[in-house]
Amino acid sequence: MTDYLRPIVQTDPARPAAALSLAGGWGWFTHVERLSRHAASQIVPADQIAPERLAPLTASRAAIAGMQMDRPRVMGILNTTPDSFSDGGRHMGAEAALAAARGMALADIIDIGGESTRPGAATVSEEEEIARTAPVIKALRAGGIMAPFSIDTRKAAVAEAALQSGAGLVNDVSGFTFDDALAPLCAARGIPVCVMHAQGDPATMQQDPTYDNVLLDVYDFLDGQIARLEAQGIARDRIIADPGIGFGKTLQHNLTLLSRLSLFHGLGVPILLGASRKGFIGTLSGVERADQRMPGSLAVALAALKHGTQIVRVHDVPETAQAIALWRAAVAGTRDG
Repeated sequence: MTDYLRPIVQTDPARPAAALSLAGGWGWFTHVERLSRHAASQIVPADQIAPERLAPLTASRAAIAGMQMDRPRVMGILNTTPDSFSDGGRHMGAEAALAAARGMALADIIDIGGESTRPGAATVSEEEEIARTAPVIKALRAGGIMAPFSIDTRKAAVAEAALQSGAGLVNDVSGFTFDDALAPLCAARGIPVCVMHAQGDPATMQQDPTYDNVLLDVYDFLDGQIARLEAQGIARDRIIADPGIGFGKTLQHNLTLLSRLSLFHGLGVPILLGASRKGFIGTLSGVERADQRMPGSLAVALAALKHGTQIVRVHDVPETAQAIALWRAAVAGTRDG
């Protein structure tokens, strides 16, 4: 790609008549930032851009896993692992997981994972990961949890067991690069997916991450993987993209991505941001304990909404839902947001 278009997103209630809606959501724009690997960025009025170039930015996003994308959505994190960076061991077993899920009543979807992907984490066997996740999904459904579930896994066998147990979306932190059987499985089952960018695997990803241009490199990876998923039978309207904050990125890499998140609307799919409690929040805030980074996590989530990000993946579901409700009302000037 020779250049890239990033909508400069606005949410002000005073909207010009010629403004374009962003992805059928709450944002709008009149200008774009034209980015290139070989030249300085330029601010260009949107009416000077060919309509076919603007189409991926303006087209409404289809509903995925029962979630309409016209308002912000919250994905609750439910780790059934002993060693996750923030809540390892707290939700292992069906009873603990059910109690945690009941505390996520305001989540639009609950993401269940049985393999830690924190920096330095080792790979877990398929059998162990299935044992940690499939029974929990069954128990949550039997316990009356009605929110849709996603399975956070890189492995086809784990995904298959989770889908049979009641999951309805596959969230792969490897961007469908770890297990060649996973994409065909999702295609055959007609299951929506989230494709994430990561440089390296969890065991090594933070040793020395480098990029030519982190923003454009991540974009190109996601663009390429979405095309590959389509070629394998997964329709674009069943795909979510995640730039992978903290996965093979330095502090500056993370901040560069966060400051220009709206670029990823050019992929033509919903954007998911998973930054909750991550290390860069601790670095910037001086808060060492991950479970005490809720205020910083809320700040990053609300900043992502300013870019039109459709889904935020968070540990603190009630607090995030409350913050989003107030953000929407304050921005729109009406209690209905």
